[in-house]
Amino acid sequence: MTNPSAELLDNLLTLAGCTTAAREEVRVWSMSGVERLTFPDASTAIFKYAKRPFDREDQALRLAHTLGVPVPQVHASAVLDGWLGILMEDFGLAVRDADDLDGTAAAVVLHGTRTAPALPVLDQSRLCTLPNRALEHLALLRKAERWQETDDVEDALDRIARAAEARSAGTTVDPFGWVHSEFHPTSLHLSQHGWRLLDFARAFTGPGLLDLASWHGTLDTPDPLRLRVFLEQYVTAGGTPDALTPRGGLTAENWALGWHRMWAVEWFMEQSVRWINDPATDPAYLKAVRRHLTDVLHLLEV
Repeated sequence: MTNPSAELLDNLLTLAGCTTAAREEVRVWSMSGVERLTFPDASTAIFKYAKRPFDREDQALRLAHTLGVPVPQVHASAVLDGWLGILMEDFGLAVRDADDLDGTAAAVVLHGTRTAPALPVLDQSRLCTLPNRALEHLALLRKAERWQETDDVEDALDRIARAAEARSAGTTVDPFGWVHSEFHPTSLHLSQHGWRLLDFARAFTGPGLLDLASWHGTLDTPDPLRLRVFLEQYVTAGGTPDALTPRGGLTAENWALGWHRMWAVEWFMEQSVRWINDPATDPAYLKAVRRHLTDVLHLLEV
């Protein structure tokens, strides 16, 4: 499917009562793109387009805005050939990068927001299914004669699946509610007028610890001590003290990092088989999955 961004933009401009705009790419990849638009009167807006499964962000942004979360205001949105287009508020260049204290402040606000029934739910029963869902993705990949020689991946997922019920205990202990799911410093925009949270394409209702575990990224080896400090900063900033409560027989930080990595593994494998479905990407995805599974086995003490 070709990217229909030009036609989508025309539709959005019509909806917003505008005519033309100069387009400048900010960030573009195979499944989505972000552009800055400049109108003849020199005003600007952000144009974001994305295909499934990122095609409900306009709903999440409108919900968050209605509930008082500082997010970009959606001016218009439209769907065309399976692609979502959003025209939204532009905050300009950031005054600085977000740091850990900014992250905890934003997380406290988001996690303290009333939950929205429209969001998908990741409760304990759903969390438990992640390793088995990953095994189903693996079976489909193998059936397509991809991801061969992956007995180690299957073995790791089997072990995690057997331990999942015990290790997922405490899923609904607070903070349980809004989960941003792409909670990184790059998703927090700091301007002269305060902060705004961006990138709500995969928001859901679930354990807020997954957000806190994702803040420092997944490229480095998971660091439970660093996350423990972050969790303590979160509580100091007004987050629930229950964030520090052990769960599933593990410390809060090990539980959070272990399940966040398992959540990422299932997502990578679903992308490989369903959304990206490009054998050329298999080596990179398989490498990431193996690395994360090693971390999951260690962190969840499987």
